Amino acid sequence: MSKVSAKSDLNHNGFHSNGQTRTFEESPEYQQALLLWKSRAEASPETGMKFTTLSGKAVDLLYAPTDPQAGSSAPREYLDHISFPGQFPYTRGIHPNGYRGKIWTMRQFAGFGTPEDTNERFKYLLAHGQTGLSTAFDLPTLMGRDADDPWSEGEVGICGVAISSLKDMETLFSGIPLGDVSTSMTINSPAAMIFAYYLCVAEKQGVPFSKLRGTLQNDILKEYIAQKEFIYPPEPSMRIITDMIEFTTAEVPQWNPVSVSGYHIREAGSTAAQELAFTLADGFSYIEHCIERGMDVDQFAPRISFFFNSHIDFFEEIAKLRAARRIYARRMKEKYGAKSAKSMTLRFHTQTAGCSLTAQQPENNIVRTAYEALAGVLGGTQSLHTNSMDETLALPSEKAVKIALRTQQILAYETGVINTVDPLGGSYFVEAETDRLEREANQYFDQIDALGGVIPAIEAGFFQREIADAAYRYQIELDKKEKFIVGVNEFVESGEKIDIPILQISPEVEQAQKRKLAEVRANRSQAAVEESIEEIRAAGFGHTNLMPVLIRAARNYVTLGEMIDTLKVPFGEYQESVVF
Repeated sequence: MSKVSAKSDLNHNGFHSNGQTRTFEESPEYQQALLLWKSRAEASPETGMKFTTLSGKAVDLLYAPTDPQAGSSAPREYLDHISFPGQFPYTRGIHPNGYRGKIWTMRQFAGFGTPEDTNERFKYLLAHGQTGLSTAFDLPTLMGRDADDPWSEGEVGICGVAISSLKDMETLFSGIPLGDVSTSMTINSPAAMIFAYYLCVAEKQGVPFSKLRGTLQNDILKEYIAQKEFIYPPEPSMRIITDMIEFTTAEVPQWNPVSVSGYHIREAGSTAAQELAFTLADGFSYIEHCIERGMDVDQFAPRISFFFNSHIDFFEEIAKLRAARRIYARRMKEKYGAKSAKSMTLRFHTQTAGCSLTAQQPENNIVRTAYEALAGVLGGTQSLHTNSMDETLALPSEKAVKIALRTQQILAYETGVINTVDPLGGSYFVEAETDRLEREANQYFDQIDALGGVIPAIEAGFFQREIADAAYRYQIELDKKEKFIVGVNEFVESGEKIDIPILQISPEVEQAQKRKLAEVRANRSQAAVEESIEEIRAAGFGHTNLMPVLIRAARNYVTLGEMIDTLKVPFGEYQESVVF
């Protein structure tokens, strides 16, 4: 089947026709854009699947307007505002042939207990069709604490995998060829140190840095705004991230050094518009810091990715993702002077909403996740994680993870959603919602600018207050039954019993990790460790890029906590102001 149809009922251009006079599409501007899209779509690879309905009817690659009432300005307005897939401002997607060329990457968040435990889960997921790894770390690791730190007691391996040294990272990815798999790591304050461990594992496997593919979350600004897993104050934290972007641009060119995360902003209780605006504002702040460093925007911007929440309000979520692409493209071109299309295309991962899941009637979460996943796909995500039904109760069991993964596979291979690009494009409602969210995001940008930018707005408590107000409003709506959650404030079952398997983390995990860490400390060169610690301290006080220094320390088995504590000397620790 050809990539772009040329049949009598498709206006001879691959578009659905309503049979009316084609004033709109016959304009020179429209025709030029159409031919550009068509040439790119024809040159794009396809998966080889048959893109028909279950009834055997062909589905066209793209459907677009034919408007006999359109005036001379309408084609220009359409092209500036919506346009074709793969063309500025990318409202309809960043690829000319959507998912026909490549289905989204399917990821499942995995990480619990010891590195050995998580290594087994990784291999299980890869064997069952997952196409990328997504790593969850335990709370001590997220806060830069070693497993034997007194502050880590009772938390080692509980909410993710425990990583204290290069030895743990070697075990985590044992038998997994890093040159062949894309790896996502959800880590923020200690991201530079964890990445240094990962790079050292690649070295030991003989994989060049240039072959590594994956993403670090590494979004410290959203930690101050929503998740609160910060260590250093904002300015030195921004220095670390800028160092990492500079390093990966030169040395690890296929790696995404930052995944600007709206997910946790939404989980904290924000509205869709707040998630959209605050996430993009954070991303623009990283871009501005890199430009101030002297970096060329077209060199680093293509590797900055984003991470959005796909919540339960189906159409609003689709519109949010479409608006995000348009806002980003315009800002990159008009404010930051990007010339490369790759710098203007917003690439993002999506995860279904954890905060929409309920402990009551947990099987209902399978249904919620499926709808949220569909919204993410209709919004054009490049990568997707589907939450498991039991995640409000514990880390997901193998059965729950498999159901969540199968949800994506059914969506991709059975529903027909991949057959045409942006199937809801042109919907009166979806386009109106896209426009509304863009307007509301721009209003937030004005407020943030008036406060002096993202960091001053964080210090003033602006984001925190906005999110708290939104969360409070929604809770009041639930309490008054103006909004409903099935099984929580409506359709409640008395005497309900939870009858699904729950993953339990043994207390032995913490003891095992402490023993292994003691072995690492006993077998490493203490002189090399002390030399590395001094080098880290000096780099923190200086202006050299921190990444090469951290990599050398990782090779010497300097622990995560030792690296973090060393940089507390030049950087200090952050204390959040109280916000009322």
